[in-house]
Amino acid sequence: MKKTLALALVLCIVLAFAAPAFADAEPTEIEYWTFQALHVDFYKTMAEKWNELNPDRPITIKETVLDYEDMHSKLGIALQSGEGAPDLVDIEINKFANFLQGDIQLLPLNEELAPELDNIVKARVEIYSKDDNYYGICFHIGAAVIFYNAKMCEEAGIDYQNIKTWDDYYEAGKKFKEAFPDKYWASVETGDVWHVWPLIVQAGGDFTTADGEPNLDSPEVAKALEYNRKMLDEGIACVAPGGGHHQEEFYGYMNDGNICSIVMPMWYLDRFTNYMPDLKGQMAVWTLPVWDENSPKSVGQGGTGTAVTNQADDPQLTKDFLVYAKTSRDGAIVAWNDLGFDPIRVEALDLPEVKDAENVFTEYYVTRPIDVLMMVKDDIAGHNNNSVMPATLDTAKANVFTRAYTEENVNIPEMLAEEQANILY
Repeated sequence: MKKTLALALVLCIVLAFAAPAFADAEPTEIEYWTFQALHVDFYKTMAEKWNELNPDRPITIKETVLDYEDMHSKLGIALQSGEGAPDLVDIEINKFANFLQGDIQLLPLNEELAPELDNIVKARVEIYSKDDNYYGICFHIGAAVIFYNAKMCEEAGIDYQNIKTWDDYYEAGKKFKEAFPDKYWASVETGDVWHVWPLIVQAGGDFTTADGEPNLDSPEVAKALEYNRKMLDEGIACVAPGGGHHQEEFYGYMNDGNICSIVMPMWYLDRFTNYMPDLKGQMAVWTLPVWDENSPKSVGQGGTGTAVTNQADDPQLTKDFLVYAKTSRDGAIVAWNDLGFDPIRVEALDLPEVKDAENVFTEYYVTRPIDVLMMVKDDIAGHNNNSVMPATLDTAKANVFTRAYTEENVNIPEMLAEEQANILY
């Protein structure tokens, strides 16, 4: 009895000293850079959850949101100079290969990721790897879908759920134009790749080859661009105001009901809810059309590889937090419900907190995004990611799309051959 009381007394003393030590632990500030303001709340939410689970290792997030090009340029300078880089940083997939050249200034995540590799879609870390080292973790799978204005489709007599092929999509566009002569069925981007990349991959191609060579002059790229140019020439499609689907000019134009449908990845869900509020109750998420029966139902597009730099004040803490935020069950639930990102955690689509969730997206869209994701989840093709991709896509965004969509009497295959020869890599 005395031994029991003594043991209890010792335990009480230990707890008495331990509890205040945890409670008084000074939070470590993690400096975080991103080009997408919507990512900030995710990390702050995940920091709160981390602190609840790790009271002895609390953190705070100090965020900096920069313009896309400025952030990646500033990061490159900071890493090369050896000072001024953040602890944690979002690097967009089209830029990531630039940071895997020469003396890599990002920290490998292999040890921290090892327990979770069987629980996630491994491809979404492999795209940020080099020489068997993982340097980044993606937010999402990025399944490409179509966003339709269901209200406008109904008024035009179009059943978007019966659009199965790209030929069907074109014919629906002609019908839409008859009903709405001053509006557009679709929009394309001159300054970005999201609108056309799925069409290229569904045709069996890509912007680069599997062995790491530019592939702009391929028949598949020409096929997709010629398809879009035909819709532009017939007034079925327009060039997105501002040149892309992430520009303020586009958000306003789309929000005013001037465009009926756009091709974008699933991660675009929150762009509508945040920037186009007037379309609430009108927009539907639906599956991509296909070229033929051999085409994949969807294509995994884009990604943001969050990485830890070699200038991190507490590298281990930063890496542990990153892996928790992006690969855990908690992270998957927050990514889906707060951002509309299709999570990389394999079990996520079976979690009640995901599949049965009622959130801002189920309130906004007339279809349940999770149902559409379930329809394509087993047939999502990937795209190549290699060292020539940044230079290839820079050429596409700077020259190819503008020439393909606006140059008078352009011969697209010849133009692509010219631009292919000008890629610097």
